[in-house]
Amino acid sequence: MTFFTADICDEYSEKVSVLGSGYTNFGGASKCEGDIVTIKLDKNNSDLISLLRDEDGSGKVVVVDVAQEYYAVVGENLMKFAQQNNYSGIIINGYIRDTFQITDIPVALYALGTCPRKYIPVTSGERAVSLAFAGVEFNQGDYLYADTDGVIVTAEKII
Repeated sequence: MTFFTADICDEYSEKVSVLGSGYTNFGGASKCEGDIVTIKLDKNNSDLISLLRDEDGSGKVVVVDVAQEYYAVVGENLMKFAQQNNYSGIIINGYIRDTFQITDIPVALYALGTCPRKYIPVTSGERAVSLAFAGVEFNQGDYLYADTDGVIVTAEKII
């Protein structure tokens, strides 16, 4: 991946939405890009597990909205699923855990921070829905670029 989000913002400023501050990359890849797959969760990550474990993620980035609930929705096991199924990255409007174990897994993982607990009761999520957080609207099939400078979204791949 040879892109830089700053260069894309400079060249295509009218086509780019920039995710607000506060999101940190905890994953083992410093960059990611791909078509957006959206999922909205209600604290529990069982639907995200199914997505990452069972579906091909080649050329895709998963955007997860858990409404900033203080429960971890991604950890070592889900990152391994993401790697095995070739997902480029995961962006979470929420929290993650197992930070020590995931630094070597070559998938980008942007989140608000860490939380050691997960939500045990199983709840249902929604797939392929529009999400909005941190100043950006994420739609299934939009394109996402992320690097050490930040996360940006465009309606389609532009470079």
